[in-house]
Amino acid sequence: MADTTEKAARPAEVAAPAAPEPPPVPRRARLWRGVTPWLFLIAPLALLITFTYAPIANMVAYSFTDWDGVSPELHYTGAENYVEVFTREDLFQVFFVSGYYLAASVVQIAAALYFATILSFNVRFRNFFKGVLFFPYLINGVAIGFVFLYFFQDGGTLDSVLSLFGVHSDRAWLGTPTSANVSLAGVSVWRYMGLNFVLFLGAIQSIPGELYEAAELDGANRWHQFRYIIAPGIRPVLSLSVILSISGSLSVFEIPYIMTGGATGTETFVIQTVKLAFQFNKTGLASAAAVVLLLIILAVTWVQRRLVPDDKVDLV
Repeated sequence: MADTTEKAARPAEVAAPAAPEPPPVPRRARLWRGVTPWLFLIAPLALLITFTYAPIANMVAYSFTDWDGVSPELHYTGAENYVEVFTREDLFQVFFVSGYYLAASVVQIAAALYFATILSFNVRFRNFFKGVLFFPYLINGVAIGFVFLYFFQDGGTLDSVLSLFGVHSDRAWLGTPTSANVSLAGVSVWRYMGLNFVLFLGAIQSIPGELYEAAELDGANRWHQFRYIIAPGIRPVLSLSVILSISGSLSVFEIPYIMTGGATGTETFVIQTVKLAFQFNKTGLASAAAVVLLLIILAVTWVQRRLVPDDKVDLV
């Protein structure tokens, strides 16, 4: 009975007043909200169209002509340039040279991943080694070509270093197709490993530290941490590095052009395209070759993305 009296004496709860509805946004303000993002995109879109898509469109248009790059007159030739690219053996066999750089990219990714994994842990002088590994990527490609040109010449730096260990070599490192391509591919590994190293290192350091602590408490060693934590955590970055390495191996230009000029069986597809355009004045044929290279890179990228989809990784 007392409980009933207390409930009756208790004042009734007052309902909270409803929140006032926000005033409607004026039509002009809604319009500006929709237009504002595009105003910020005008400048980058203009630069992208002017310096990327417009040249690509011109290149595709020139690939169907016999333009020599100088004459104001050009004639439509249809798919004749593309037929010549695929039927002339000397134009398409240069892709075999890309095999050396493709093999070098495997070594490059493996070495970059190894050093990134080691230097992600607390080791002595790790900041110093980070700078040493990344420094070659900051050097201009032309300068690297000239430096290694003297490095591989007869009696040059490489021969001098080998002689200190009692190895006397009288071979010309850039004198045969095999040794020249292996040497040039080694230079590309030295130069571009720093880029992959930084990408891998950033991805590894983004992994939560609690996962390593939990793994250590469970008795996991460094190999187990790499296999079950680091490798799955950097899979998207690893996929990106593979795409960049494949496209880069197909479009190598700077190092072989500076060091050999494409001689001794080191001519790449891009060097050949440049010679067609500026040495033999066959801009239409060179444009067709460039379009073919672009399509090959896009096809390889599409296949790679199909085989290794970029799924979101959740390690927690």
